[in-house]
Amino acid sequence: MKINLNADLGESFGAWKMGEDDALLQVVRSANIACGFHAGDPLVMRNTVRTALAAGVSLGAHPSYPDLQGFGRRPMKMAPNELEAMVIYQVGALAGMAAAEGGRVTHVKPHGALNNQACEDAALADAVARAVRAIDPGLILLAPVLSELYKAGERAGLRVAAEIFADRAYTDAGMLVPRGQPGAVIHDHDELVAHVLRMLDAGGVVSQGGKVLPAVMHSICVHGDTPGAVDNARRLRAALEAGGREVVGLPDVL
Repeated sequence: MKINLNADLGESFGAWKMGEDDALLQVVRSANIACGFHAGDPLVMRNTVRTALAAGVSLGAHPSYPDLQGFGRRPMKMAPNELEAMVIYQVGALAGMAAAEGGRVTHVKPHGALNNQACEDAALADAVARAVRAIDPGLILLAPVLSELYKAGERAGLRVAAEIFADRAYTDAGMLVPRGQPGAVIHDHDELVAHVLRMLDAGGVVSQGGKVLPAVMHSICVHGDTPGAVDNARRLRAALEAGGREVVGLPDVL
């Protein structure tokens, strides 16, 4: 069985340092790179692309709402045409950086509040999917499993990869437990690995309450800004490979 391991990277900004990107890029197989609206700047973007390509990691754009102060985690309301243009703008910026380094963007994964809202709002999800398709119908949309965003990608005729989160708990409805609630973020290394293996073995999302929601799963995200992210990623990859799973780039899963 092939599975992808991804991380949100390139989230430093100017003198502000976020995450351990160089170390994570030696473990994960796909990088979702910030495009400047919630984090990242042109130099950070280019350097992250360069390091990812050197590590053989596939490139993804990680567009968000224009919210540097809130790290893209504050909900916004935008007209569909404005939202589509915003996504196209950010993906285009990263595509230019990738081309400058001899690579190419192969997937798009929305960030933060944009992602969360698109998971529940079908109209918003359709706008994101239309933007991705307008750039390149061959792009992969990396979308949370069981979400409206995943369904929108399918409606748009895109290749869609279903994502689960290694360090986040799920509700009985298959959505992420809000970060402000107890147990929403999983910090313990062993618990994180067990959480992922439990879902893969069950063939679906396993909620905090133990409910199993059957689903296809293509990719596992380890958040780069979570404390201990590198150790989490290393332990998780070792456990996946020990269980006979091959950890590959996102284009190789679909």
